[in-house]
Amino acid sequence: MKLECQSATTWVEDNRKRLSRDHQTIWSFHEPAWREYRASQWYVDRLRSEGFDVEVASAGMPTAFVANWRSPSGDGPTIATFAEYDAVPGNSQEAVPYRKARSGTNEWAAGFTEPHSAVGIGALGGILSAKYAMECHNLAGNLRFFGEPAENMCGGKPFHASHGYYKGIDAAIAWRSAPLPALSNTCALDTLCGCYWSKVYTFECLDPDGWLSETSAGLGGAAATPQAAARAPAALDALCLMYTTTKYTRDSMLPHAGSWSINEAILSNGSATADNQPPRFAQIQYSWRCPSIEMAERVLTILDANAAHVAGMTHTVTRSSWVSRTRPGLPNHGLAEIAYANFEHIGPPQWEEHALDFARACQTSLGLSPMDNPLLESASRMTHPTEAEAMLRQAVPAWQTHYGADDYVEYTWHTPTVRVLVGRPRLQPPVSDHRYPSWVGLACGGVPAIVDPVLLTAAKVIGSTIVDLLTDKEKLARCKAEFEERTGGGIGGSRWIAPLLGENHAPPINHGWPEYISTARGFEWCVPVSA
Repeated sequence: MKLECQSATTWVEDNRKRLSRDHQTIWSFHEPAWREYRASQWYVDRLRSEGFDVEVASAGMPTAFVANWRSPSGDGPTIATFAEYDAVPGNSQEAVPYRKARSGTNEWAAGFTEPHSAVGIGALGGILSAKYAMECHNLAGNLRFFGEPAENMCGGKPFHASHGYYKGIDAAIAWRSAPLPALSNTCALDTLCGCYWSKVYTFECLDPDGWLSETSAGLGGAAATPQAAARAPAALDALCLMYTTTKYTRDSMLPHAGSWSINEAILSNGSATADNQPPRFAQIQYSWRCPSIEMAERVLTILDANAAHVAGMTHTVTRSSWVSRTRPGLPNHGLAEIAYANFEHIGPPQWEEHALDFARACQTSLGLSPMDNPLLESASRMTHPTEAEAMLRQAVPAWQTHYGADDYVEYTWHTPTVRVLVGRPRLQPPVSDHRYPSWVGLACGGVPAIVDPVLLTAAKVIGSTIVDLLTDKEKLARCKAEFEERTGGGIGGSRWIAPLLGENHAPPINHGWPEYISTARGFEWCVPVSA
């Protein structure tokens, strides 16, 4: 590894205790999508203290930001990475080896499933280590660090792309802990994430008195009190019908081939109907993952038709708004090879006895015999990208070019992008088909001895790869040439796909997303009614 890259990895080692404390700070916030107020402000303050110029509320998202730093040695390539920091409702868990909601919350509050707390701090460590190396060795260049909210909804990046924030980036580096044990300590090669589309459907009963007003004479019609009149089915019935109709039509959306999924979440409703008043307002969110834009469009067509149909049946009007609409990922072999070469020099994460003790304590609390080696060995072993690609291809049909969902793919259509996958420690199953409860992974994400090796490894890979690109113009040129070829001429080329939300699309920040609030009763978990 070249000296400049070693300077970046040395900075990470020298600052490992501080990065560990930083991670604990973000992990303690555990804020859900679109409501990561404390986490985003922490990053803004930290980056400004490190000399970055920071734009807050970028693309109209209150919990997003863009930080820029230019080397005193002069202008040069702009390399980007990003933080994610949203937690998932229904996953509150203390960092203890047994099921326990975080103190001061209930089990329905948010917790980090990824954990995105580590994703953000690993990327922060990477960008700060690159800055240190640039200052030490007088390297010219620019660093750009994004705060990307709502990743679990694939929410922030499509809106940054829509507002043009990814213009002028020469390369981008994304990372996460390995989603599958077979994909540990590698870089994604060809089978990248596909489309993730998400939409909120709103039903409103704007004219409840108009229901059957002309045909109900003599049956408690115009002269009747509201309590005695025939009540409009209204918004709550519309929501229930949308839910059941979509369940009935799911099998007709797409053929039973390839990996795709759809799920729903009821956001809020105005269903105070004890006095026979029609529910006036209700919302349901649908999110679907598909390998291709064509498949995603098919699902959208049926959802829109279902919404219009049930609105007509229930005397409501319907409208919808986008939460996410990502493009399928675009590979860049050149950047994947560069990042993996640095990863090989650094090596995979390793875990010490304290981490193993926590894993054994989890096994004991579940009534299992604690193991001498309680963690899967794959998390501490390198996997060449071609090997990882071959294993992933075994799980999908030959025609399917994309798998899974993550909104980092938005970067891939604006600049050469690599996705680094760092091994995530998982408990060894006592038998092959055993599944540990989800609280085990949630708890491990808050234990420094378990999570720190993951985020510190990511920081080293990101920092050294940024420096590698800044010190080797030919490497970066090859990556950019590949991007030009794959898009048919770069941004705007014959094979380039523009942001699917169009230009300057407003983010979905005003829905009734779950959040934490402070009241006279104290600090609480809340699911508010939408604005």
